[in-house]
Amino acid sequence: MRMVDLGNHRGLHIMDTPTSVDCAREVRFRRSFRSLVECMVPCCGFQPSSHSLSSDTDSTHASTVTGTFFGYRKGRVSFCLQDDTKGSPILLLEFAVPTAYLAREMQHGLLRIALVVECSGRRSRDGCSLFDVPVWSMYCNGRKVGFAIRRQMTVSDLAVLKHMQSVSVGAGVLPMAPKSDDGDLMYLRASFERVIGSVDSESFHMMNPVGSTGQELSVFLFRS
Repeated sequence: MRMVDLGNHRGLHIMDTPTSVDCAREVRFRRSFRSLVECMVPCCGFQPSSHSLSSDTDSTHASTVTGTFFGYRKGRVSFCLQDDTKGSPILLLEFAVPTAYLAREMQHGLLRIALVVECSGRRSRDGCSLFDVPVWSMYCNGRKVGFAIRRQMTVSDLAVLKHMQSVSVGAGVLPMAPKSDDGDLMYLRASFERVIGSVDSESFHMMNPVGSTGQELSVFLFRS
């Protein structure tokens, strides 16, 4: 297994283009995204400390989870959240962008992924966790790049996560067999601070190793 310290790694130098997906509700999703930007983006690069969070209102809660991006170089990238590396995923999403595209975006040291969904009425969100939303409209560094789809674990996913159980933080290529026509299986794993703003908004901020000034990476979930 080849691993790279996130503190020194500035991204994987790969050029590719995002998968573009049209959406019939483009206008309303854009309106929702503007609301997301106004409410959340000023805090994108901020990783709240336990002290600052304790002085916040009761509606804000933070904890730490493990986040893993993985996918074949020419295939789509998946994002998995776990309470610990040996546990089952609490959320597994497939993004409508190639793994190589996401790696290219990370070359600049800043990656903000916003996942937005619009509910048609109160009934559609009552008792529904954000982790149960099946389809999200996806924005990457301010550009709409298609959708993120919640999915169940597959045998392949299970093999990847089991292979990575001993990895707590790192990025690189997994030596999976058999080889795929889609290239190497790439991954990035880190601890993320999970901030719950409300039943309709959560965010996940990558925590760089102590003393490191590496990537700024945040994932936002926003339901309007």
